[in-house]
Amino acid sequence: MPARAAIARAGDNARMTQPLLDVRHLRKSYGTTVVVDDVSFAIAPGECLGVIGPNGAGKTTTIRMALGLTVPDAGQIRYFGDPDDGGPDAALQMPRDALAIKGQLGVVSQFDTLDPDFNCAENLLVYGRYFGMKAADIRARTPQLLEFAALTHKADVKPGALSGGMKRRLSLARALVNDPRLLLLDEPTTGLDPQARHLMWERLQVLLQQGKSILLTTHFMDEAERLCNRLLVLDHGRKIAEGKPRDLIAEHLEPDVVEVYGVGALALVDSPLKAHAARVEVSGETVFFYTDNARELLIALEAWPQLRTLHRPANLEDLFLKLTGRQIRQDA
Repeated sequence: MPARAAIARAGDNARMTQPLLDVRHLRKSYGTTVVVDDVSFAIAPGECLGVIGPNGAGKTTTIRMALGLTVPDAGQIRYFGDPDDGGPDAALQMPRDALAIKGQLGVVSQFDTLDPDFNCAENLLVYGRYFGMKAADIRARTPQLLEFAALTHKADVKPGALSGGMKRRLSLARALVNDPRLLLLDEPTTGLDPQARHLMWERLQVLLQQGKSILLTTHFMDEAERLCNRLLVLDHGRKIAEGKPRDLIAEHLEPDVVEVYGVGALALVDSPLKAHAARVEVSGETVFFYTDNARELLIALEAWPQLRTLHRPANLEDLFLKLTGRQIRQDA
């Protein structure tokens, strides 16, 4: 789907036609290895676009090019305007207009970049000064930002004394100090426990309700389904799917999944039970039956009472594994 056409099909909060970020035919190679290969996408105002894919798919390289940290070999990266307009509303181009673009972006990277020598409030102050903001204006925003991050009681605490979840929320608050139009979040909840992840999700949902736009890379499929209006699936540097999460699931998967595991489960792969499924896959000691109607399969499985079964609807993890495979890959 062309990037501009995708905008017209964006989520309920994305009704404007001009994208905040418009990426066209992006390419990047290192030596003979192609890491991003002809990738195009766009983000509408008020939309969260999720980028998912296995290790080495090109997600982080795409983010780095969008931020001007890596120079693409080919393609265009345009922000905040009509990319086809040459007039006063013409889009800013990366890297040509990098300073003007970065002044309207908020960034949370995979890794902690907080300054360990400053407390939470001072981290916000120092970061805001990079944008040319006046110290008085930053201090006026600081209580609101700390409250948003649930860190009001930690204003005078240095990052080294914070939990992992607190550090991520402080990084998010810092990314909001310049009141950005678009947030670029690269795996923002990696390493967090479930409680910290859910609190981070709640904060991101608040930002979307306020009209912010988000480009999000993640390895968590439940995170992608909760937050994202649309998904971009990358593999081996190429875009292999794009659309709304539920639409992609309906397009690529059978509606029902029956997982079977326990001693003897693998013998079912070549059993007559295959007739009740459109697709059968194996991962470890678990057999996955993908079917349009699980009722007959579940009745047939009663003949194996020693096995354990789980009947559930197809989800984004099933989609991810079907499109990119179940083989574990090494970090790129």
